Amino acid sequence: MTTGRHTAIDLDPSLDDYQLAAALVREAGQLALLMRMGGLQAQRKTSVSDVVTAADHAAEAYVLEQLRRCRPDDGILGEEGAAVAGTSGRTWVIDPVDGTYNFLHGSTYWCSAIALKADDAGTAPAGAADPAVLLGAIYQPEPDKLWLGGEQHPATLNGERIAGPSEAPLGELCAATYIHPTWLADPRSAMPWHAAAVSAASLRMFGSGSCDLGRVADGELGCWFQHSCPEWDWLPGKAIVHAAGGDTGVVRVNGLDWFIAGGPTAVRELRAALTSVPQFA
Repeated sequence: MTTGRHTAIDLDPSLDDYQLAAALVREAGQLALLMRMGGLQAQRKTSVSDVVTAADHAAEAYVLEQLRRCRPDDGILGEEGAAVAGTSGRTWVIDPVDGTYNFLHGSTYWCSAIALKADDAGTAPAGAADPAVLLGAIYQPEPDKLWLGGEQHPATLNGERIAGPSEAPLGELCAATYIHPTWLADPRSAMPWHAAAVSAASLRMFGSGSCDLGRVADGELGCWFQHSCPEWDWLPGKAIVHAAGGDTGVVRVNGLDWFIAGGPTAVRELRAALTSVPQFA
């Protein structure tokens, strides 16, 4: 595939799913980075901080093309509009550039991410949809960090097995999170977010959920919580956190689904904090 002067390679269909996922996020991330070096403009999606660039579209188009070659029976779902129905009972979920605002403004804190999920999704507590995920891959191009893990693969960072999330209680941990400022004006979201935030030892808000979740899996960040995550922001990291021995959950509070990840103690205490607030009708 050629985008302007940038050429991405065709992948070997004989790669196993983990090898394929790792290669896809590496190539997509490097393609996006090369395109940024050539200059990009953004289009606004829902807000000034929710943007999309030509690199997002090109990276997703590359992954779509390769998956249709290498896994023609699988379904495909992408943040930027890719939608292919499959017959295998499996779907690849693509986030070509997670953290596009960071990406556009020169930060290194962005990534390409992909997950493979089973189409017969399970159901999380309180009825929140939380599909069963088979594997995840997250690649942060500028520091050259590749997290990989799933049901049949231990969680690794650049091929080395990682220790896993901290077992410490929430009050001793740094919690990564994200909430858009407009949601802080709405008590439905502001109250549970505040209850969870004040329960942690410190907070970080970096702007890429998948980068955060990779760091929860390897212990650099203590835990993570955010509401209303689409599958492409959640499933790659969820798979890797579980493969690292951590825990995840989804809890519904005031009509919003909150996604949480970390060690079992932190996840249990985040769930308790989020549900401790008054419930609105």
